[in-house]
Amino acid sequence: MSAPECVWNAHARLGEGPLWSVREQALYWVDILGHRLHRHSASEGQRTWQFDEEVSAVAERAEVPELIITRRHSFASFNPKTETITPLAQLDTIIPTNRFNDGKCDRLGRFWAGTMDFACEEPTGSLYCLTPDLKCKRIDSEYVVTNGPAWSADHRTLYHNDSVNGRVYAFDFDLESGAVSNKRVFLQFSTEDGSPDGMTTDSEGGLWIAHWGASKLTRHDTDGKVLQTVALPCSQVTSCAFGGPDLRTLYITSAANGLSEQQLEREPLAGGLFALEINIAGVPANLFRG
Repeated sequence: MSAPECVWNAHARLGEGPLWSVREQALYWVDILGHRLHRHSASEGQRTWQFDEEVSAVAERAEVPELIITRRHSFASFNPKTETITPLAQLDTIIPTNRFNDGKCDRLGRFWAGTMDFACEEPTGSLYCLTPDLKCKRIDSEYVVTNGPAWSADHRTLYHNDSVNGRVYAFDFDLESGAVSNKRVFLQFSTEDGSPDGMTTDSEGGLWIAHWGASKLTRHDTDGKVLQTVALPCSQVTSCAFGGPDLRTLYITSAANGLSEQQLEREPLAGGLFALEINIAGVPANLFRG
């Protein structure tokens, strides 16, 4: 395993949501608080789109060459070539102090995304599921900050993070229906471990978790045991996703928001996009089927 390399020092306020596009051989990622969508390609270079509000999670659509994104309170389709935004669905209840945060698609093309309190203080966040027929259903509630989700290799377990309380929850997951049950604490991190942020799973079933405030990623087995730890040169590590031609490049996002001038001097790469070559392959990101 190589050392993490900063491939784009974007100084993102809140870098998040990395998504590897197999069909484009490029990585999309966002700066939530900067209202930006980034695209990184080894062959085509870098590109950025500016939005008028937060964009927090990204997935590719299966039927059209567009992206599905979460905005402040809604799901939308975005065409990177024409820069056209098409609304898809709105939250069932709009809480003005909330916004969308992290999200991903499951194997059958449903898009799962969580909301959070903008001030990171009130338990007003929920986990939602957007089905291919564009129906939005609330799955679980009472989170301050939601992150994830991720699934086990057999897709029978859904992992979801309660970041403020340092917990990774596990749910029994029925792939065909999308139903979840048996919510339980899978991991409880200490203060020294920071907060569990974005995460992904590899082809061997390992769960990779970004640790906000702890300058690291950890890889866990299905019992929660730490298998590997990767140190990063910045404290606010936010998420990770596998990419590259063989899905053996782990892309890692980070954030600069809230750091003092002294901290930024010590962390000049905070808010950058990192890449790490490893000997374990990931799995292709699931597409939204709506």
